[in-house]
Amino acid sequence: MRTSLNIPDDLLEEFDRTWQAEGFDSRSRAVREAMQEYIEAHTRLETVSGEVIAALAFDYQHERVIRDLHDVQHDFQDVITTTSHTHEGNWCLETVFCRGEAARVRDLVYRLRDFDAVGRVNVLLLRS
Repeated sequence: MRTSLNIPDDLLEEFDRTWQAEGFDSRSRAVREAMQEYIEAHTRLETVSGEVIAALAFDYQHERVIRDLHDVQHDFQDVITTTSHTHEGNWCLETVFCRGEAARVRDLVYRLRDFDAVGRVNVLLLRS
């Protein structure tokens, strides 16, 4: 199946450098693998149940979203056990360590991903 996507030039250039450096045969092959990894991560997050331990790492533009992120963290203090924070200029990197019901941790991940000023949210998930 053929499809088209609108991708910023700088992101596409970086993606092309990456897949070529890793030795893929084509951009299409690299896109398929990236999509598969995304689907696997999403499926794992969606299907896990019961008590989990998780580390959520996310980057964000401090001035645009800090108050909202603090509100979210307060809303989820029942599962957040520890946070770690560092920054470079207006960009911050935060790691939130969680323990609790998988559904509650999943809700936290989706709340964090709702913000335009959050670049990405990576999840390391363990079943306890």
